[in-house]
This record gives sequence, C-alpha cells and structure tokens, in this order.
Amino acid sequence: MANNKSGTIYYVNSAAPSSGDGTKEKPFSKINDAAAIALPGDEVVVQPGIYREWVCPVNSGTEDAPITYRSEQPLGAVITGADPATGWTKHSENVWFIRIDNKVFGDYNPYTTYVCGDWYFAPTVRHTGAVFINDHMMYETVTLDECISGDISDTSWVPEESKYKWYTEQEENETVIYANFQGLDPNNEKVEISVRRNCFMPDKNGVNYITVSGFNITKGAPTWAPPAAYQDGLIGPHWAKGWIIEDCEVSNSRCCGISLGKYRDPENDMYFYTKHVKSPTQMERDAVCRGQYHGWTKENIGSHIIRRCHVHHCEQTGIVGRMGAVFSTIEDCHIHHICNSQQLGGAETAGIKLHAAIDVTIRRNHIHNCIMGVWLDWEAQGARVTQNIMYDNYRPDFAKPAEGAMFSNDIFIEVGHGPTLIDNNILLSPVSITIPSEGIAVIHNLVAGSFSLINSGVDSIVNNQREPRYTPYHIRHRTEVAGFMTILHGDDRIYNNIFIQKYPVKDDKMDPADAEHSVAGTAPFDIFPTYDDWIAQFHMDEEPDMHGLAPAHFGHLPVWIGGNAYFNNATVCKYENDNLTVSESATVDITEDNGSICLKTDIYQLLGDFRDSVLSTDNLGTAFEPEQRFENPDGTDIIFDTDLLGNKRTGDTIPGPFAEPAMMYSLV
Repeated sequence: MANNKSGTIYYVNSAAPSSGDGTKEKPFSKINDAAAIALPGDEVVVQPGIYREWVCPVNSGTEDAPITYRSEQPLGAVITGADPATGWTKHSENVWFIRIDNKVFGDYNPYTTYVCGDWYFAPTVRHTGAVFINDHMMYETVTLDECISGDISDTSWVPEESKYKWYTEQEENETVIYANFQGLDPNNEKVEISVRRNCFMPDKNGVNYITVSGFNITKGAPTWAPPAAYQDGLIGPHWAKGWIIEDCEVSNSRCCGISLGKYRDPENDMYFYTKHVKSPTQMERDAVCRGQYHGWTKENIGSHIIRRCHVHHCEQTGIVGRMGAVFSTIEDCHIHHICNSQQLGGAETAGIKLHAAIDVTIRRNHIHNCIMGVWLDWEAQGARVTQNIMYDNYRPDFAKPAEGAMFSNDIFIEVGHGPTLIDNNILLSPVSITIPSEGIAVIHNLVAGSFSLINSGVDSIVNNQREPRYTPYHIRHRTEVAGFMTILHGDDRIYNNIFIQKYPVKDDKMDPADAEHSVAGTAPFDIFPTYDDWIAQFHMDEEPDMHGLAPAHFGHLPVWIGGNAYFNNATVCKYENDNLTVSESATVDITEDNGSICLKTDIYQLLGDFRDSVLSTDNLGTAFEPEQRFENPDGTDIIFDTDLLGNKRTGDTIPGPFAEPAMMYSLV
C-alpha cells in the first residue's frame, strides 16, 4: 500500500499470491481483500487480470473523500460472476454435459434458482444461471430434447445465436448441465458458467460514496428485479448515496446490468408473488410509503452518476432502479442489445428502467436494439431525457412476440404526473413516445415514430367497475409524498419538434390508444381541451359548486402544441396553428461505420424559412398535479438554447434537435 494526500492506495493483482498485504510490492490477489478495509479517501488500484469474485464493499466513503476502485488499465481488470466450465463429456453429436458438485455454489445455486417474481409474465422455467461460449450467452431450454434439437428460436431478435442451447437438471447433489455447442468442442473453446449472483455490490444498506472506474464487469446471475423487491444487478450501490460508476463495460447479465436499487424489506419483498392478496399496484404504493421508513430522503439516497459506460447484452435491463436512483445522472453511455433473446418476459425490461426517477437526468446516451429505450415508470417528477440518440428499439418483423414480452418504443413514461421533459433527442423507432401519463413536455425532438397509449394504458375494468391506477406525486425536488391521484391525461406541451412518418402505417395499429400505434404526428392530442376551454369549466367568477365541478376535476387536462414541422403525412393536432406541413417526401436515416454514427436527412432542405422562438421554463407553466415548473433540479430555469450536439441556438430557431440545418450530422 502507499499513502497519498487523501488516503491510502491499495494495489491488487490477480496473479499475486494470496498472502499479499496490498502494497505495490506485495499486492492483494483479490479486490475484496481491499474492499474489506478501504476507508474514506482510499484508492484501490486493480491491475489487469480476471477477478472471479463478488466484490462486497464494507465501508462508506464521504462526499469529500470517496473510496475509489480503479482499473489501472481501462477495462483491463475484469470482474466476472462466471467460472470456467471444463471437463465436458460428449452426450450426442453436438451436445456435451458436465456434472458440478452443488457445494461449489455455496448458498446460492443459479441452477436451482428461477427467474420469477412480481411483474414477470413469462412461464417460470428459466434459471438465473447461464452458459457462455466464447463470451456469448447461450439459450436455456426447458427439456433435454429441445437442447439436443438446437432449433433456432422464432422469438429471438438475433436468431442465429439462439441455436446454441443449454439445459440443466438436478441429480442427487449435483447440477448437471447439457449444452449444444453446434459442432464446437467445448474442451477447446472458452466456456464459462455464471456462479455468482453479483460482481460488485454491497450486501447492506448505506455504503455511500463509492467510485468504480474503468472495469469490465460481466456474466453474473442476479435475480429478477421488479420494483417491490430487492433489486440486484452485476454492479450497484444497493441502497445508498453518491456512487459514481464510470468508464465501465457491463454485459452479459442474466437479468440486470447496473442496479441503482431499492431497500431490502422482507415484509414487502415480492409481496404479490408470495402472498397474492393485494393488487400489484397497491403493493407498489405500499413500497413508496414504506420507503420513507427506510430512509428515502434526498439526504440519504441517490445522487449517483453513471457516465461513459458501455452496457449491453443483459436480458432484463441495462440499468434498473426503484427509488434508489433519485437525483441521479446517467450520461454519455452506450446501451444496446437488452432483452433480445426474449427468453425472459415481463415488465421491468428496457435499456434504462427506473421507478421514481425524481430529478433524474438522462442525457447524451446512445441507446439502440433494446426492447425499450428508456422506461420511466411512476413518479418521473423532474426527470429530463435530453440529447439522446435512440433507434431500433423495437421487435424486428421476423421475430414473433414472445410470451410475456412487452411492447417496444424509444421512450415510455408511465402513470406519472410530471413535470417530465423529453427534449433535443433523436427518436427513430416505429413507436417513439409512449405516454399513459400527464405533465409531459416534448420539445425540439426529431420524431420518426408515433405517440402511443394516449388516454390509455392506465385503468382497468374489474368486477364491472373502473379501477383507477392512482400514483404519487412529491414535494418539489424532494422524495416526501405530497399526494396521490389518478391519471387524468393531458397537461402536455409539444413544441418545436419535427415529426416524420418514416414507417408504413399498419391498418390494425391506427388507434392512438394502442401501445403499437403506427401513425406519426400530434393528431392523438385532438381529444384534449385547450387551456381556455378547460379553465372555462370552473366558472372562476362564480361561487364554487363542489359537486357540480366533479366532471371538470376528473376530466382531461389541456394541452399546448405549437411550432412543429410535419413530413410524409405525419398528422397535425387540430389546435395547432403555427406549424409547417411539408408535402414533399422526406427521408431520415442513421448510418454506422466503424463506430461512427451519422444522421442523413433532407428534412432541413424542406423547412424553408419556418422558424420559432427559443423556449424556456417560463413558456411551459407548471405540471398540474405537483404544481412544479419544468425546471432544473436546483429550481433554476431551463433555456432550451442548446441543441443535441451542444451547439447554441440564437434568435429564432428551427424545429428539431439541431441549431443549424444540414444534410448530414456526425453524432458519435
């Protein structure tokens, strides 16, 4: 070990003897040896190598002196939840098997633990374990015969990969794994099985101010992570404050990659799955309120930073969080190929899936080939999704819908009361924005797909009566609950966007209430009133009639729409007067070449001199239910004068995410 001005530096080298003391001359062989003793201000420097361990930090850092874990060489230190699987015996032509003494797994055997729980809609037949051939996750089968046949899955988004199969069963005290390697000899290839639940995660609440920098974190066996349950992943803070996860590659999780977490509460954990007697939405309301007991305040929880991470090939989410992500920032990440095997099915699946994203900023991320791009569920109050590039977040036409799988879109804001900002994004999937919510502002985006679940996706009819889904809203820029309310729909602002009908309209998907609505544009908002019509219901100059105003109190909220440009027959809201509708056919496409991503379009040649003014917080008013402005987390105004690429808008501005017109934009 060595001393620096702020603390001690511990060194770790996987090739070192186990007797090391953490000095540069005699490094630890395990990261966890350093994690057991590191104190505020200390740094753990990890040399290149493979670390097959669960790193479980014991101590907190402080805001001024975090504990830092750093890979000496970027991505050179690999923390893996998998171990090599060697000694395979041939079973049939392409199928081999191994036997593993269950003592190897300790108190967590991923091959007897199923993926299951609240909001899991697929059959409970998959295990949390996985088999990897040359770093690719194979597909689990339900029977040995299915494994032997090795047929391509018709629900997979990457069908060629799906022919590599595995199957497991228990025989006495052994786990037996069969695997179809499609002609490869596993004894001559890199074959691993996941054996550890987590890679880097505390086992208790309140391990604060940890920085994890530059690691390759891969191949763990975490459990399904619904919102009213303990949420784990390959890496995460559990239930804490002030973590920074930066410049890491996080991949090949059976369920979640990065978890920003939830408190562990045995009385509420998987309540619906284990007890059944309360409705799942009621148990979610319980979880929110119980969070206060578990210390859910701005002073204790959240304020994490996830930046410049590469998150991919996870089968539930890339980044998940229930309440633990509040006041956090997720920025400059590349997130892709999430939930593509379609082996798991249910809610809680997306590139980023957060509940209670209070004052969360999601910016400058590149998100594609995910079952959904960003899903903010409940309480996205003060959340801002800005300057992101999203495309191909949809089920390919060749893939059948998997049992229990969700629909697809770029952004899904569910049952929130706002204010929620979606601004300066490129949204090119067939369904771009799904909002069974209220209080959403959609500003300066390029939108090639549709809006969906408009005035839909919220309430149910049970026992021949409407059962409304009422959700919380909060004290401004805090976690404390201010109230609960049903979703009235509306209260949306849609300004200065470009809408283009890029994809064919499907005759059976023309209803905006449909999750897979296929018609681009703003006509779905025709059903909402203007502000003048809405406020007139309340007869402000008369003595109030409490009962007589009930239809207005439970009716739709108004919408504000203006300054948008429409191409290729994208529809226009009947209330919008200051818009541009272009009759000429337009195109917009993403091209990728050696990691470089460009947007090619002729839209800006067709805009002519159509311009509008620069918008700010003052133009947007307040979200109705929380009575909160569309503002920064610190309460200051937002001026929408910075485009997707960081360029400044001055004077009158063009619609869409760019400050200046061009035919090609270099994005990444």
